[in-house]
Amino acid sequence: ILNPSAGAAVVGGNVLTSQRVTDVVLRAFKACAASQGCMNNLTFGDATMGYYETIAGGAGAGPTWHGCSAVHTHMTNTRITDPEILEKRYPIILRQFALREGSGGKGQFNGGEGVVRELQFTKPLVVSILSERRAFRPYGLAGGEDGHRGMNLLRFAQDQRVISLGGKNTISVSTGDCLLIHSPGGGGYGSADGVAVQGTAGEAHSAQSASVPPRVSGSLNQYSLNQESV
Repeated sequence: ILNPSAGAAVVGGNVLTSQRVTDVVLRAFKACAASQGCMNNLTFGDATMGYYETIAGGAGAGPTWHGCSAVHTHMTNTRITDPEILEKRYPIILRQFALREGSGGKGQFNGGEGVVRELQFTKPLVVSILSERRAFRPYGLAGGEDGHRGMNLLRFAQDQRVISLGGKNTISVSTGDCLLIHSPGGGGYGSADGVAVQGTAGEAHSAQSASVPPRVSGSLNQYSLNQESV
């Protein structure tokens, strides 16, 4: 499918580039609105340790469904570290991990919400963030609103000054500094008033309100069944 030139931006192929490619394919088929478009890759460490995690966001809505909130989309096989384990093993205090209310695009079917994740560092470290959708919003489809852009913010403990790190950055932090990741929301599908809107290829879309039963399968379902059987 792809044949990028030597200078094309394809770093993070399985966690960034793949996300954007999938959104392009789904949009070509007018299947659903854009999802968060990245996996919000975060790393921190020093000469003695290192840590890496990916952070969830909002999924795009479709013709008959609302986008899921606080999930990975299109490509992932990781679970985020439990807060108790994170704080026990690493020089981190997890100050906040919650839904980013209002970040999903509105429509007849709403995009999923992103998340807010706030980490406070308890020793000097080097921190890197690799993320997308910090400049362009995840698009809505068939009249749905765009999802909100993500933000990567650093609050300095010394003077409480807050700076934006942009989508991709590496920075040294000091004891007490806080990193705030606001992941993108998903795009909405269909206009909120239910009126058909011209699609991206000139075809009229009329979102239907039919409910789709959830798909019950996969490793997460098996994990839940295993827990219930104990």
